[in-house]
Amino acid sequence: MAIHGKTAAEIFDCVRALAQSQQLRSGDSLPPVRDLAVQLGISRNTVAAAYRRLVVAGIATTHGRLGTIIRNQYESSDQEGAQADSPLTDLASGNPNATWLPDIAAALQRKPYTPRLYGEPTVNAGLHRYIQQWMQPDCPAKFDIDLTHGAVDAIERLLNAYLVAGDKVAVENPCFLSSLHSLGAVGLQATGVSVDDEGMLANELEEALRKGARAVLLTPRAHNPTGCSLSKKRAKELSQVLAQYPNVLIIVDDHFALLSTAHYYSVIPETATRWALVRSFSKALGPDIRVAAVASDSATSKELRLRLASGTSWVSHLLQDVVESIVTHPSTTALIEQAKQDYQQRRQTLEQGLQKHGIAFQTNSDGLNLWLPLQGDDQAIALALARRGWLVRQGSSLAVEGEINGLRITISDISPEQCEQLAQDIKRSVG
Repeated sequence: MAIHGKTAAEIFDCVRALAQSQQLRSGDSLPPVRDLAVQLGISRNTVAAAYRRLVVAGIATTHGRLGTIIRNQYESSDQEGAQADSPLTDLASGNPNATWLPDIAAALQRKPYTPRLYGEPTVNAGLHRYIQQWMQPDCPAKFDIDLTHGAVDAIERLLNAYLVAGDKVAVENPCFLSSLHSLGAVGLQATGVSVDDEGMLANELEEALRKGARAVLLTPRAHNPTGCSLSKKRAKELSQVLAQYPNVLIIVDDHFALLSTAHYYSVIPETATRWALVRSFSKALGPDIRVAAVASDSATSKELRLRLASGTSWVSHLLQDVVESIVTHPSTTALIEQAKQDYQQRRQTLEQGLQKHGIAFQTNSDGLNLWLPLQGDDQAIALALARRGWLVRQGSSLAVEGEINGLRITISDISPEQCEQLAQDIKRSVG
């Protein structure tokens, strides 16, 4: 395998062909710029330009002192969701409990479908009013409302609106799996920022921004996988950091908003020029309801609307009818409150079992998952639990950089009896 060419375009085409034929594989390092320039008898600037183009095209990524590395373009990776063919008790899916999902058929009966044609407003008027009232207390004074096909879709569209392949994005470490996939799919580089009981660390975010991160993606509550939520103090610290970088894109992924028991504290400073607050309906109404609400500044909203035009890719009005019918119906408030209490009870029961057996876990957490930080090899422990009949998510698969050892356990369907047995089996597996 040899890289050839005398111009940046020729070098780019050569490396792309080598990557497509898998002569260069995921994780392979390209020669240092200086070495390749000497080998080809050309200037270092020409090689550097070719490498930059490879990064922008999503073929390679830059890793500081590690150099330029071929991206993973072919290998499959872990995904969220249940594994239907697994004989194990699935505590890795991240799914809500189907008991607490509203009746979609009843919602359609309450609001019969009216056909819409090209050119209709992209957001139902009634749903727009609901979202406006929902978002108002938590946004800067002026904001616009848009809908996307779920929170992940919103995040991808927002990043594509302002960033190009090779740009850095500050994210929590460990990170939500789908966010990592989204960044990788468009060739963006995730820069990990540690979290503790109060959320993302402000000093590490500042360092990431100082080193060139052009966007920050953070979870204000029910962080997946750890379950942590921002404290008022931490949110203020993060806001102060972000105020120093007014042109950085701020994406707040409040995915658990309808079900969260934690208070929402905003990190968006008044001086921010590019920001969006994303709230998904999927956890409360069901993952198949591919709808998320996005509140943002006007310029960002215009960028989104270019990508959600009424003639091409708007969110289905049929889905909007379902969401509007459910969230505005009095019975939904009671159902959501029951779901909150049920998830909280399941979590507390598992925590009591873990505490009884001396197993450390993330306290004061929220969401559908519980996080167990580990000192040892989480893969070995996950395998030991699998032999005892449990499927859990390894923390190492959620790491942005460095080592993250832990287990993510989905609590939405776990029974009291299972809580005690699981705690015993974790104790045996760790021991």
